[in-house]
Amino acid sequence: MRSFSLPRAGLVALAIGATVTLSACAGGTAPGSASPDSTVAAEAATRVALSYPGGILVLDGQTLETVGDFPSEEFTRLNSAGDGRHIMVTMSEGFQVLDAGTSAAEPELTDLVFPASKPGHVVTHGGKTVLYADGTSDSTIFDTDALLASTESLPEVETVPGVEAHHGVSIVLEDGSFVTTVGNANGRTGIVVKDSSGATIAENAACPGVHGEGTAKDEVVVFGCDNGALVLDEGQITKIEAPDQPYGRSGNMFVSETSPLVLGDYKDDRDAEGYLLHRVSVVDTAAKTQTVIDMPAGAEYTFRDLARGPQDLGYVLASDGAIHVLDLEKGAFTDAFPVIDAWEGPVEWQDAHPAIKVSGDIAYVTEPAKNAVHAVDLTTGAVVKSVTLDHTPNEIALTK
Repeated sequence: MRSFSLPRAGLVALAIGATVTLSACAGGTAPGSASPDSTVAAEAATRVALSYPGGILVLDGQTLETVGDFPSEEFTRLNSAGDGRHIMVTMSEGFQVLDAGTSAAEPELTDLVFPASKPGHVVTHGGKTVLYADGTSDSTIFDTDALLASTESLPEVETVPGVEAHHGVSIVLEDGSFVTTVGNANGRTGIVVKDSSGATIAENAACPGVHGEGTAKDEVVVFGCDNGALVLDEGQITKIEAPDQPYGRSGNMFVSETSPLVLGDYKDDRDAEGYLLHRVSVVDTAAKTQTVIDMPAGAEYTFRDLARGPQDLGYVLASDGAIHVLDLEKGAFTDAFPVIDAWEGPVEWQDAHPAIKVSGDIAYVTEPAKNAVHAVDLTTGAVVKSVTLDHTPNEIALTK
């Protein structure tokens, strides 16, 4: 493991050294160009990873057959590693590597763990995977495809030391720029951008509660704020004010690399009880604007219930049991696909409640009340496959 330290002073003292060889609550950035190793992942079908209290299931994405069941901690979070085969499992010691397997290889919860104090966000973009440790604000970076060739040991990594610990997120852009959030134990305030030499090229501290990240068309990056959003476009940061002030929070961003429009969750009442939300946000990263759209009557959702899919549309799994289809360009809901029974919001955010993830044209929907998972064709709205599990699904992540 390679790491380096800079003086812990100033707004943020982070850098990616130009001479160093680079070996994660929602978003959706994609890895960059394929390497020979990625052929292995390309030949593998989608696998679905599901956490349950004390374990993790792996399902075949086509049949929904359980192909792996592994003991784990009581509560774990799951994120795609970005290589089409591996899942990052956040557990007490750090990010554990789950090999979801292929038709020729059985799934395995490996002994490989990227150490991290309070492991948090996982971001994949431009051929790099970034793991963020909330307990130190350190960012661990490695080549996304490296895990495909590294079966016995962790791949070579670069560690970018944090300055003040906070719940944050980092991303490496294709030109080597390093973007990370700024904050401390008292809160989060914004982002800073460093070029590949370590020099600060942009910063903005006008994003209270900065959370979540997504990369839209033309590698424009957006971060959510308690009162709007930050948009990083060709080295320039623009603050977009939310329609509701002083509080209009977007904390999770759902993007498509072929669309400038970003779907986000939206909360307009800081003191509202529970986790159900009744409005969504659309950030136009080209026009630098934000609009807010009301959900259909009787339909609410949580941070686990938004996704992007075919035709760059937005899909919201709502409390009425339907997937609601949002045309971001029109700013309107255009269809709804009934999938599961109506449900109520969780008491705590960690509690099992319905979630949605999309691979291609297929949405995978969890229904914890029935220990069920459903595969939905988003082009027709048809439920093409359902399965009842031996455990109650909570977190969900896909390999592709």
